[in-house]
Order: sequence, then C-alpha cells, then structure tokens
Amino acid sequence: MITQAIVRKPCNAIINALTTSDMGPPDYQAALSQHAAYTDALRDCGLDVIELPADENFPDSTFVEDVALLTPQCAILTRPGAPSRTEEVIAMAPVIQEYYESVEIIDAPGMLDAGDILLAGEHYYIGLSTRTNRAGAEQLINILSRYGMTGSVVRLNTVLHLKTGMGYLDNGDMLVSGEFTDKPEFTAFHQIHLPSEEAAAANCLLINGTVLMPEGYPRARKMVEAQGYPVKTIDISEFEKIDGGISCLSLRF
Repeated sequence: MITQAIVRKPCNAIINALTTSDMGPPDYQAALSQHAAYTDALRDCGLDVIELPADENFPDSTFVEDVALLTPQCAILTRPGAPSRTEEVIAMAPVIQEYYESVEIIDAPGMLDAGDILLAGEHYYIGLSTRTNRAGAEQLINILSRYGMTGSVVRLNTVLHLKTGMGYLDNGDMLVSGEFTDKPEFTAFHQIHLPSEEAAAANCLLINGTVLMPEGYPRARKMVEAQGYPVKTIDISEFEKIDGGISCLSLRF
C-alpha cells in the first residue's frame, strides 16, 4: 500500500521548462493552483504528502518523478537525460535519504529518467528513449536484481517517455495508446486502447484503489470506469504544456 508522496512546488522559472509541445509557456499562477489541487488529490487518496519548496535553480524541478525511482526495497537516484536536470538529483538526494536506508545511484554514461519506468505487477519496464539509454537501463536492471526485483527494456519510437503513452492499473489492466498498442512486450496484459486524441490520459496513477487521471479526456475516463475503477480527474493543463503528466508530479512510496 502506498502511504506517502513527495512533491515540489512549481517555481517561477517553470515558464522556461523543457518542452516538445507547441502549446506555449505555462502560466505560473495557474500552475501553482493546479499543483495545489494535485497535492490535495494525493491526500484524498490517503497519502501523507511531503511538500518541498520551489527551486528557482531548476525550471523542471516540479517533475520530481524523473530524479528517483522508489521501490519497496530501495531507492534509486537517476541520472536524467537532459543535462539541465542533472543537479536536481543532488537536491533530491537528502530528502530520499530521510526515508530510505538503501539508496543506489545511476552513474555515467548511463542516462535514466524515471518517467521511462513503469511498474506493472511486480516487473519494471524501462523505456529506451532520448532521455534513457541502454547503459542507464542496464544499471537499473542490475540494481533491481540485487534486491530481488526484475526489469526489462522497451524501445520507444515516437513518445518522450514510456509513461507518456501507457499506464498500468491493476489485475493486468493496462492503458495503451499509439505505438504501445502493438508492442509484443505487453500482449499478455488486458489492454485498454485509448483513442489517439486522448492518448495523454494513459499517464495516470492508481493510488489505494482510486485512479487519478488528467482532466479533459472523457472517453478515457469512461473506459477506465467501465473496468470498475473509481476515477478522480485533475486539471494539469499547465503542466501538459511542458510535457508533464499525472505521474510526473510526485514520488510515491
């Protein structure tokens, strides 16, 4: 059961965050409001939320998920693929060390964004992307193995991160879109195929029985509810302008 989450408030510099979209820069005040609502939703799901202050040194730092992977056995500090985010890991390390005795680190030449890591059941899928390379993925798999866990790689062709286009719920249910609809790695799952115009809804979180989904994707919501999951939607439109999704904004453990 997930009991805690770490979040970091957006900083003013979020308007300069990395993005591949053409949606324009986020509105800082709106991002603050949306982040507060997101944090409240985590609490509504029963989590104790650790709120970190905004860090003006790092425009992307509200996306805390990328800098660490928190497993039941250990924490792994990643090495983000964007050079501008490297020192975010250093800033997060002391926070992680407060909650984990065993903390591992991904070293150069490995690159690893935790947005490329999806836990499905008890197995970790690792996307090979522009932000995560094979060296980083192999280091992670070796670390997982030492702690009795497993992982494998999935090559990405079009999306930024693995969790940009897919998400795992429970009982073998997996949301998929785009290139993930025919990946052989996922044929054993019960796939819920999202319409292309609502592909962003694949990035969601199942937390203690409730699915948190981004607002604005009604067909995707109905498809998830049809599988018996209660759904709570959150407006994260300002974060979507900078390639953010529901999972990106927190570290859960």
